[in-house]
Amino acid sequence: MADDTAATRDGDERNVLGEPLSPCGHDPETGSLRDGHCRHLRRDPGRHEVCAVTTEAFLAYSRSQGNDLVTPRPELNFPGLEPGDRWCVCLPRWEEAREAGVAPPVVLAATNAAVLGTVDLETLESHAHE
Repeated sequence: MADDTAATRDGDERNVLGEPLSPCGHDPETGSLRDGHCRHLRRDPGRHEVCAVTTEAFLAYSRSQGNDLVTPRPELNFPGLEPGDRWCVCLPRWEEAREAGVAPPVVLAATNAAVLGTVDLETLESHAHE
């Protein structure tokens, strides 16, 4: 892709199942571009590519690691998350949470295929949201 918005224009990004990438969530609006999609963007070093359904355990873990996803940050247009919210989680944080036993469930249809270079489909499927 020539730039970060090419996939947005072309709609060619795929999920881990090889299908077109589905939206992760719009309430609150998620994704690095805040367009509801967990896009693979070169300018996103955090790799917000895993669509997760947040849990109390994951939110507490993330906060303990220095990333408070619960507290609203109006200056960043961030409402704060609650258990059950769908959110594009950073791939490295999801992996850390998995290793700690608190990985949130994954929405496979909305998780970017780019994560497959780091985590295999079988692992994702074992954490799939129903």
